[in-house]
Amino acid sequence: MKLITSFTSPFGRKIRILLIEKSLPCDVVEDIPWNADTQTPNFNPLGKVPVLVLDDGETLFDSRVIAEYLDALPGPQFIPADHAARIRVKRWEALADGIGDAAAAIFIERKRAPEKQSAEWIARQRGKVEAALDEAERRLVGEWCEDNRYTWADITLAAALGYLQLRYREEIPLTRWPRLAAYINRLNTRASIAGSAVAG
Repeated sequence: MKLITSFTSPFGRKIRILLIEKSLPCDVVEDIPWNADTQTPNFNPLGKVPVLVLDDGETLFDSRVIAEYLDALPGPQFIPADHAARIRVKRWEALADGIGDAAAAIFIERKRAPEKQSAEWIARQRGKVEAALDEAERRLVGEWCEDNRYTWADITLAAALGYLQLRYREEIPLTRWPRLAAYINRLNTRASIAGSAVAG
């Protein structure tokens, strides 16, 4: 297998974490979708990472689809089989992905020329991030997101929080959300989280 991704992408990172957790052999190739020489559209018509290229050449794109595929492979499973538990975990994923989407939208907007940037758009995206962090802080009442064990919910939340620490450590300090701050500080010592981190 081959994973095509940006190392800073929270969506790519959650897949890289899952690969480490499951000890699945996979070549990781970095490609930046907005660079002129990007190869990503050759594998995903939407031009987005991550993309998983299977051994037979078939491609899977969208981190949620890739995660479903990888979780079903041999090794520990992180997406519960029980329907109710699965939905709760997937709800965490939706919340974490929402943080990643809005935070990435701010980053991309700020790559535009200053006179073309929309302060209103940036503020709207930041509001989404902060509202999602409020919700995550409210829901995170134990050691893990769900089921009193480390699941896909934790992987997705760790990737989203890691992206905020990478891009917005001073602008959106997680100390405003003490449960989340303590949670990610603890998770940052886990081998898969530490091993997938990118220096800011």
